[in-house]
Amino acid sequence: MPDYPQTHRRKSKPSRTGIFHRALVNEFAGNGLLVFAVLLGIIVVNQLIRLLSEAVSGYIAVEGVLALIGFSAMNYLPVLISVSLFLSILLTLSRCYRDSEMVVWFSSGVGLIRWIRPVLWYVLPVVALIALLSLVLSPWAMQKADEFKSKLESRDDVTAASPGVFRESKQSGRVFFIDNVNANSNQVGNIFVQSEQNGKLGTMVAQQGLQETMPNGDRFLVLLNGTRYEGKPGQRDYNVVEFGRYAIRIDAVPIKQAEPHLRTMSTLELLNNRTSWNVSELHWRAGLPISALILSLLAVPLSFVNPRAGRSLNLILAIVLYMLYSNMISLSNAWVAQEKVSPGIGLFGIHTAMLALTTLMFYRRMTLFSFRRVFAKKHASPDLLAERKGALEPFPTDEKAEVKA
Repeated sequence: MPDYPQTHRRKSKPSRTGIFHRALVNEFAGNGLLVFAVLLGIIVVNQLIRLLSEAVSGYIAVEGVLALIGFSAMNYLPVLISVSLFLSILLTLSRCYRDSEMVVWFSSGVGLIRWIRPVLWYVLPVVALIALLSLVLSPWAMQKADEFKSKLESRDDVTAASPGVFRESKQSGRVFFIDNVNANSNQVGNIFVQSEQNGKLGTMVAQQGLQETMPNGDRFLVLLNGTRYEGKPGQRDYNVVEFGRYAIRIDAVPIKQAEPHLRTMSTLELLNNRTSWNVSELHWRAGLPISALILSLLAVPLSFVNPRAGRSLNLILAIVLYMLYSNMISLSNAWVAQEKVSPGIGLFGIHTAMLALTTLMFYRRMTLFSFRRVFAKKHASPDLLAERKGALEPFPTDEKAEVKA
């Protein structure tokens, strides 16, 4: 019988994370993505409605709506991811309590402390992403949004005019209306221009027009084959003039420089110039990843579901704690900016208190401690305590009878 090549047996490498960890992290990620998609959709729709109303009113250009939505969404990403992180852990562990899976895990020797490890496996990379967004990308997005708005506001009247929309000039007191625009030939059709000169109201209507640039850089809107009506409102002496070519000067609009404010300043600039308001902004940016980590740990004991108390009680308590935590962070930042508290207390005070509350809730869920039980034991009668103590003692045995036997 021929000899076949033999291979040495290799032991499979032990997995660092077992089935328990992998299944839990996958469920965390699935719920987190679902919650994040819902929250992001709400924010995008809200910003879209607001920006479209501003575009219809003429405050911003229609073509700038999508870019502004992107910058605005990037600014909200740290808060949205933090909330999604908290809710995903809370919903997953609450589902385990409702389906009695936690009873099985506790009976198998998996205590509440061992749930911290898979939670950290899921949380730490997301917290690093929140820190990157909060410290670097969100200020950059706010700065780019302000620069983009300044460029839109610095456009001239004809460039800023949208087809089918009446638009008022920013400098010369004119009102423009353009029915359609041909971007390839730089021509416009069905133009309406109204202006006031020397107390007389002039209205011009033309079938078509075009933009011309002179050698010295001056720009003109040339109306072709149109009619001009000029006169005072309420009087009959209107002048009607038909023209074949009429040029209107397009006033240049000075480029606006975006005014810097705290949200657009980079983190390095805030560190180099440590005023009270800059330190407050630094605390807000650094507090977002810290609060996300603490809230994720708080969700572990907070996810306990008591079937007798209802399934939504822990969710209501979680929402109340999150709102209280967020408001206290904002309040402490305002106190730091107003120099009412020191920067150290403003940064670490609220987070330390919330971390202490998290530790207390872990202790509460890991022990049989109950204020009601302590209160009942304190006010119990001595006879009742003696009776309970006697019930726990072993029965007396007759030693002599045992020796005879």
